Amino acid sequence: MIQLTTPIKINNLELKNRLVMPPMATAKSDQFGKVSSDLIKYYAEKSRDRSIGLIITEHSYISPEGKATQGQLSIAQDTDIEGLRELVACIHANETKVIAQINHAGGAAKTKITEQEVLAPSVLINPRFKDESELPRAMLISDIEKVISDFAAAALRAKEAGFDGVEIHSAHGYLLNQFYSPLLNQRNDQYNGQTLAGRIKLHLQVIAAVREAVGEDYPIALRLGASDYMPGGTTIEDSILAAQSFEKAGVDLLDISGGICGYNVPDLHGQGFFSDLTEKIKAYVSVPVLLTGGITDGLAANDLISSGKADLVGVGRAILKDSAWAKKAIEAIVDFLG
Repeated sequence: MIQLTTPIKINNLELKNRLVMPPMATAKSDQFGKVSSDLIKYYAEKSRDRSIGLIITEHSYISPEGKATQGQLSIAQDTDIEGLRELVACIHANETKVIAQINHAGGAAKTKITEQEVLAPSVLINPRFKDESELPRAMLISDIEKVISDFAAAALRAKEAGFDGVEIHSAHGYLLNQFYSPLLNQRNDQYNGQTLAGRIKLHLQVIAAVREAVGEDYPIALRLGASDYMPGGTTIEDSILAAQSFEKAGVDLLDISGGICGYNVPDLHGQGFFSDLTEKIKAYVSVPVLLTGGITDGLAANDLISSGKADLVGVGRAILKDSAWAKKAIEAIVDFLG
């Protein structure tokens, strides 16, 4: 029986176990998005016990207009690579693999932060950030083409910095998730919000561009907001079909979370509360599926793997609160298995 402690391969990347520290924004970068000493200390501490199989670093913005918050990490220019190399080195020194998550905020961006106009699929206020959002401009095809090239360039920077892979962010109400959700995509062109093909067209173009940039052997993950949990929003039925298309396009790992609702859903509780999504998607794809959401117990994490709910589990807040959590969890599982 497969356990949390069982190794797994993602493309050509072998992980020692199936425990993942998912992306969590720290706001520890400097004012220009550069890697700071505080950020390096943070990741060195989280990987110190050498018990986490994979760390996916916090979302990094791929362009100045795609920046979400102050203190967010940048992967938007070549001058970011040197600092990112130091970040990767501190994690690798603790025998832990690391993937960079790359992102564009889209309509979740703010002019006061980016000093640029806010861009989105359609002229709509994002319900996840409604209290602080401003009305965006609908993106032109030229804007979309720039986003595709920016994702590809960011992925190549991640590879050059030594990251073991790259994750494309399409969850939690950010740009690609905005294209994916009918709640925020009311376009009528080739990226239209009325058909699934239109809503995932940009994803497929980004995946293709990233793959061309990094090569066939470099792991590409995609974090998918698989359900908006809102009337008229994205459903699991959509996401099963989307996941199959993403796998065919070259994605090596599907990281499943919430959509426009974010990573917290009021009516979902317990260990791995997105497991209903991952279990259904896992039945239709052959690439590994990562589950996050409310996991705080090592044995519960192990049960989610052994019962086939997912191939990997992400533990965020428990590791954020206790940097020794992973070591304790692995020890508990080993003791339990005898």
